[in-house]
Amino acid sequence: MSLRVLVPIKRVVDYAVKIRVANGRVDTANLKHSMNPFDEIALEEAVRMKEKKAAKEVIAFSVGPTKSQDVLRTALAMGADTAVHVEVAEGQEVQPLQVAKLIKAFAEKEKPELVILGKQAIDDDSSQTGQMLAGLLGWPQATFASKIEVKDGSKITVTREVDGGLETISAPLPAVVTADLRLNEPRFATLPNIMKARKKPLTKLSPKDLGVDVTPTIETVKVEEPPKRVGGAKVESVDELVAKLKAAGVV
Repeated sequence: MSLRVLVPIKRVVDYAVKIRVANGRVDTANLKHSMNPFDEIALEEAVRMKEKKAAKEVIAFSVGPTKSQDVLRTALAMGADTAVHVEVAEGQEVQPLQVAKLIKAFAEKEKPELVILGKQAIDDDSSQTGQMLAGLLGWPQATFASKIEVKDGSKITVTREVDGGLETISAPLPAVVTADLRLNEPRFATLPNIMKARKKPLTKLSPKDLGVDVTPTIETVKVEEPPKRVGGAKVESVDELVAKLKAAGVV
């Protein structure tokens, strides 16, 4: 059995851009945005499954403002068959639990056999959406995947990266998998595929269409940059070092 694979992706500030903090918030104005790198890895894995005939359809799904359509078009250019955009207002924060509820509602409607998403987004580093989604759906989950194999279209074997090395687990489908860095190296979207992506279907929905309230449940009180590092100093002797440590109250 060939699978239908759902790949949630997120538009984030590009990983190569230096973040600015202003007035207790991250200032994203006029910064380059791109697809979350871990979601890009998840998408690449889904496209490879389709190329191996293990999957028959790849659906890209994103929650965000109108500009999120850019990363959905990139996903289509990389090989996704269709794209779904759940549009929210510019500047509106949609937190992991709300995103998980939106994906759940869509998954219950479309019934994919597999959901693959990045293990975390590089803007908030929450690493929560995949686990919450599996819990809401009541599906088995395999997190931090570095290798995924589909067995007979009815189960998956996943190699996970854990603190002590690698762990291999098996789970029946449908299931949720979160992708780690070493799962694969994503391809670049070619110009012909970018042009073709403009003609592929992109469905627009709202949170209301999926019956989900996206009002934030957690408030970010303040964001601060880490303190600037102070330059070191050389000492001429051990006695001088001990004296400086005592003066600093370290010893």
